[in-house]
Amino acid sequence: MPSYLSPGVYVEEVQNGARPIEGVGTAVAAFVGFAEQGPFHQPTLVTNWNQYVQIFGGFSEGDYLAHAVYGYFTNGGGTAYVVRVGGPPAGTEAAGRQRTPAPEPVPLGGLRVSALSGVDSELTVEVADADGENPPEDRFKLLVRRGGEVVEDFDVSSRRNLRSYVVTLVRERSNLIEVSEQPDTAPARPENQSVVLAANPPGQVVPAGIDAKEYVGDLADRTGFGGLETIDEITMVAVPDLMSAYQRGVLDAEGVRTVQLAMISHCEQMGDRIAVLDPPPGLNAQQARDWRMEEAGFDSRFAALYYPWIKVFDPAGGRNTLVPPAGHVAGVWARSDGERGVHKAPANEVVRGVVDLELSLSKGEQDLLNPIGVNCLRSFAGRGIRIWGARTLSSDPAWRYLNVRRLFNYLEESILLGTQWVVFEPNDDRLWSSIRRNISAFLTSEWRQGALFGRTPGEAFYVKCDRDNNPQESIDLGQVVCEIGVAPVKPAEFVIFRLSQFSDSTSQVTE
Repeated sequence: MPSYLSPGVYVEEVQNGARPIEGVGTAVAAFVGFAEQGPFHQPTLVTNWNQYVQIFGGFSEGDYLAHAVYGYFTNGGGTAYVVRVGGPPAGTEAAGRQRTPAPEPVPLGGLRVSALSGVDSELTVEVADADGENPPEDRFKLLVRRGGEVVEDFDVSSRRNLRSYVVTLVRERSNLIEVSEQPDTAPARPENQSVVLAANPPGQVVPAGIDAKEYVGDLADRTGFGGLETIDEITMVAVPDLMSAYQRGVLDAEGVRTVQLAMISHCEQMGDRIAVLDPPPGLNAQQARDWRMEEAGFDSRFAALYYPWIKVFDPAGGRNTLVPPAGHVAGVWARSDGERGVHKAPANEVVRGVVDLELSLSKGEQDLLNPIGVNCLRSFAGRGIRIWGARTLSSDPAWRYLNVRRLFNYLEESILLGTQWVVFEPNDDRLWSSIRRNISAFLTSEWRQGALFGRTPGEAFYVKCDRDNNPQESIDLGQVVCEIGVAPVKPAEFVIFRLSQFSDSTSQVTE
């Protein structure tokens, strides 16, 4: 308490005891795989597809990382961390990789323009006058032509402080070109002209060699899964190029199993993220069941498996190709969280950007897979391709459903971060009351949003923090014990309508 030594009026700010708990983010993905450029081993934040292309390059034939990240953003993902593996330490060139050198940027006044990686045809970029009468001197149009046809059209400016600045606008919106400033040259409106850009097709990114150890990484060196331990907001982990390495013979089946076990171990150790696993390609339903039960006999409430592979358009090859589903699935998780909440099972949701499935599953085939935790992707006439399963790989019925596991991850992390103020507070009844009040307010809010089961908050959860679970022995040890119980909402996985015939005579009461 402050000391008052002279008469006067004093104003104090006091804490009223209410410390709201805010919900943490639930949909931040981490991807580990091969890329044609960018830093090795270091987790790198990307928030959109264009940013990924600038750092790691575009699509590479035979690799799945770019497809996974693209599918993630296409389906609603907003933030991701990318770890590039398959090469030497960060900052050095990747020995043993086959890459086609990118063409040099073409000068355009005080600017430079080049085709993005993955553009496999020649482009023409034209500078033209802006629309309207007497446009400002810094304004102009940038037209991108392919085969004589305008495929992109931008109204831009040469002034850096405007939202329409040519470098910024093209980076955000173009799928074909990149514009940068000439070194040591002030940007200025280029003269009306046309320049030709050479194609920039991706070369196949072939790792000279990779083993399970590179995926697992090391916490001290911030590599592999170890590097992801320092990023608390990650909630899902996918390794799409694990199967790419398997297909090329760089990793054998035992290596694949080792890496997937390491993924699961990482997620279990962190306790706040889920491993999104891919099966090998080319499996029919019976083979997928055998693989799940024999080779991938995982039992974890922090892992989910999706089958079969999906078919998407591959700009690198100019044709449709099969890719593992984990990246697209992670995007659907993010979209479902944003639209409905983490308590909603991320299933019966359309997977965007998918042309077809590797295998069209029947109900009977899914009957083999659903009970063992294989979440199937199914194609339905008139309803598109949808995720048709929401289970973890746990044999424990309490943790069978994916949304229950993810809801607990969300609640635990939110409460953990929202109660840090408790540490070193006086351990008495007032503290226990504050803890009960703040956690109850947070859980009541979640109940109102439909995350918890019950007609009233009392049925949906309880919070106990009092003298019963905080005896003098615990207080002497400096401990505060708070018991929290919640009733999660579980998905309606099997919807059963019981129909029967009845006649008026059966409902009459006889005397």
